Amino acid sequence: MAFLTGRIKPVNKFITFEGIEGSGKSTQIELAVAYLREKAIPCVVTREPTGTDIGMKIADILFKREHGHLCAEAELLLFCAARAQHVRTVIQPALREGKVVLCDRFSDATYAYQGAGRGLDREIIRIINDYSAVHTRPDLTLLFDLPVEAGLKRATARNNRLDDPAASDRFERETLEFHRRIREGYLEILKNSPERFRLIDADRNIDAIQEDVRRHISALIKQ
Repeated sequence: MAFLTGRIKPVNKFITFEGIEGSGKSTQIELAVAYLREKAIPCVVTREPTGTDIGMKIADILFKREHGHLCAEAELLLFCAARAQHVRTVIQPALREGKVVLCDRFSDATYAYQGAGRGLDREIIRIINDYSAVHTRPDLTLLFDLPVEAGLKRATARNNRLDDPAASDRFERETLEFHRRIREGYLEILKNSPERFRLIDADRNIDAIQEDVRRHISALIKQ
């Protein structure tokens, strides 16, 4: 795909970044956006559930520690409500404009967290998610994987740098077993969709990980 002269050819690819807490995906998505912009590839970076103003309000319910009594079913519906707004007002319009969309978490997170983590029925999740996302699916999903203990250690160190460490979200404060189920859930999803997923060893330095990220993205958009 040439971007040297003339009109920029639309790419319209949807790439998602997934992983357990502390996997480094948020850092990697920022570096990936910088990489695409250096190559003059039109792109949009977004995240779930906070990719819209409505999603921000929903996230305020989802992540506050004081809402620890929120039931799993309500949690699922809130995430999917945010996704419905996100897909229709951010993701689909950007794809129609020929842009690459990079999203920090999408529907796979729902299967991993609310399915594997919370134990909700996968078929119910599929029905609700497909309706919410209008059957929108990523062209490529980068799964950043590392041992749960290492990820939580990173997340804890990050939270300790906050002005108010108590502001860390309630998911990070779940049990170790909960986070292990999430990691296993992600790996199971990857096993069932190998054509879409690329597994990235996240237990390395940032530059080495970003090299893999760029290689996979370049292969997708054939830049």
